[in-house]
Amino acid sequence: MLTDDGKHLYISWGEYHQLIERLALKVHASGWQFDQILCLARGGMRPGDMLSRIFDKPLAIMSTSSYRAETGTIQGRLDMAKYITLPRGELSGRVLLVDDLADSGVTLAAVAERLRGLPAISELRSAVLWTKAISTYTPDYFVEVLPTSPWIHQPFEDYDGIAIETLIKRNAED
Repeated sequence: MLTDDGKHLYISWGEYHQLIERLALKVHASGWQFDQILCLARGGMRPGDMLSRIFDKPLAIMSTSSYRAETGTIQGRLDMAKYITLPRGELSGRVLLVDDLADSGVTLAAVAERLRGLPAISELRSAVLWTKAISTYTPDYFVEVLPTSPWIHQPFEDYDGIAIETLIKRNAED
């Protein structure tokens, strides 16, 4: 649900999974055949995992981070992992790069540039759930464009500020 002022978008688990399914349908409808999926941790892990299962393709993971301050709401310096984790071999062939959103576009652009420099990758395309209007990078596949570039409140973010003690109390048997 988008707030009246357009500054916040709240997403339920059901909406989140439906967006990933719609993204899968867009990729499929394009007819593009890919060999591997590379998801960006952390936001791209859930979409990457689901797409990996739907398309039955190997899933690789690359950690990136730029949101740290104020419980992950203020963008800082972009850090990219030196290594990519995958089940076997190297990242190669036709690769689908997956993240949750194209926010400023900085992360996706930097990762795409790095990947295009790898000789084993013959083709690279990107897929996200949301593209914000302020993004300088336009993914090949996306489900929604957000004209007001709101802050997206995703359902798993409930765990960002939760302490293990809270879980212990919540799950204590009476």
